[in-house]
Amino acid sequence: MKRSVLTRYRLMAYITAVMLLVLCACMVFKYGFGMGKDLTLVVAQVHGVLYIIYLVFAFDLGSKARWPFGKLLWVLVSGTIPTAAFFVERTVVREVEPLLADAEPDLVKA
Repeated sequence: MKRSVLTRYRLMAYITAVMLLVLCACMVFKYGFGMGKDLTLVVAQVHGVLYIIYLVFAFDLGSKARWPFGKLLWVLVSGTIPTAAFFVERTVVREVEPLLADAEPDLVKA
C-alpha cells in the first residue's frame, strides 16, 4: 500500500469532520435562533459532497488494508458523527502505519 492512500484518507477525514462541526453550528443557528437558513443549506450540500469523497477514500484504504466489514463500516460511518472522525482517524493511522513501514523498501546509503 502506498503512503498516498493513507494521506488522502487523513485529509478527507479532517475536512469532513470540520465541515460536520460547521454544519452542526449552522443547524443550531437555524433551528435555535431562526437565522442562517441559506447558509445551512449550502454547508449541508458541501458536507454531503465531501462525505462522498471521504467514503471513496476510506473504502479504498480499507480494501487495501484488508479490514473486516465491521471495522470498515465503523470508519465509513464516523464521518456522520460529530468529532468521531478525529478519533477514528488517529486509530486508523496507528494501525496502518506499520503496514506502510513493511511495504517501503529499505533505502541503500551511498
